[in-house]
Formats: sequence, C-alpha cells, structure tokens
Amino acid sequence: MLSGNTKSRESIQEPGFDYYNHEVPDIDLSDCEFPHVIEIYDFPQEFRTEDLLRVFCSYQKKGFDIKWVDDTHALGVFSSPITARDALGIKHTMVKIRPLSQATRAAKAKARAYAEFLQPAKERPETSAALARRLVISALGVRSKQSKTEREAELKKLQEARERKRLEAKQREDIWEGRDQSTV
Repeated sequence: MLSGNTKSRESIQEPGFDYYNHEVPDIDLSDCEFPHVIEIYDFPQEFRTEDLLRVFCSYQKKGFDIKWVDDTHALGVFSSPITARDALGIKHTMVKIRPLSQATRAAKAKARAYAEFLQPAKERPETSAALARRLVISALGVRSKQSKTEREAELKKLQEARERKRLEAKQREDIWEGRDQSTV
C-alpha cells in the first residue's frame, strides 16, 4: 500500500468520435447525374478489387460493383441511390468515399465515358438449365437421361417462377394505379 498522497487522480478523456450517436450525413444525391455511384479514393495502390469488395461486403447481396479509375480511385456502383447514400456513411481506415458530384475530374470523366456500364447493379434472375438441356438434346438428337419425375419437378418449378413473376408485375401495376392490395 502506498501512503502519503491520498488525493485521487481521475482523468476522463472525451472520445474524438461519438459512436453511439453516429448519424449518416444527409447528402443530397438528386442533383447528381449518377446518384447510385460513389467515388472510392485514397486507398493503397496495392489494393485489388477483392480488397474493395471486402470493404463493401454488406452491399454485395443488394447489388454492388467496382469500376476502376486508376490505382487509387474507383467507382462503386450500387443498385439504388438509397443504398449508395447508406454506403457514404461507412467509416473505414483504409478507404475514403464521397458522392460522384464531389469526385475528381478523372472519376467524373470515367463515369460519363462508361455511362452504359454504370447502370444500377441488379441481381441475376433465378435460372434453370431446362431450356439449355432441351436445346442441346434436340440438336444432338439424343434422348434425355432425366427421369419423368425430375422433368415434372423442373416444369413445376418453372411454372411457379412464371406465376410469381406475373403476380409481382400485377402488384407493381396495382400499386402504380393506386388499387387496394387487401382485396387481392
């Protein structure tokens, strides 16, 4: 036990950033030509596409793609402006991000030059190998080794997908026309 100095010295240091009350900055992307595209910059030259994808891994299922500008600049293409705005709130030690409206001249030029490739990223639709199998079998003139139950199951799956697609289109149309959804 130390004796002599009985004063307690407490020092409380205030944090530089309040993580509990973090709010995403309200950035207006409506005036931007490509509101679903952000600039990713100031990262090490050694970074590869996989490294940038790892930073934005939570957005990959929603639709995210990278287009390179140069060694330390890239464009992040999201599925919607809302997702892009959400991504602008990310804090990462190795990369910085900003909206395309505040991007470098080179990034803006690259975005305009590749406008058709910067369309919002979309998920690939659910597919089936039935059509390809049927085309190959008919072209080769051979019999299918698929059992009748497998063919019926695949056909049923395709019919369900068509019905689901038709229902989604009807729901979109009903919403657009302002029809009541509860009567459907």
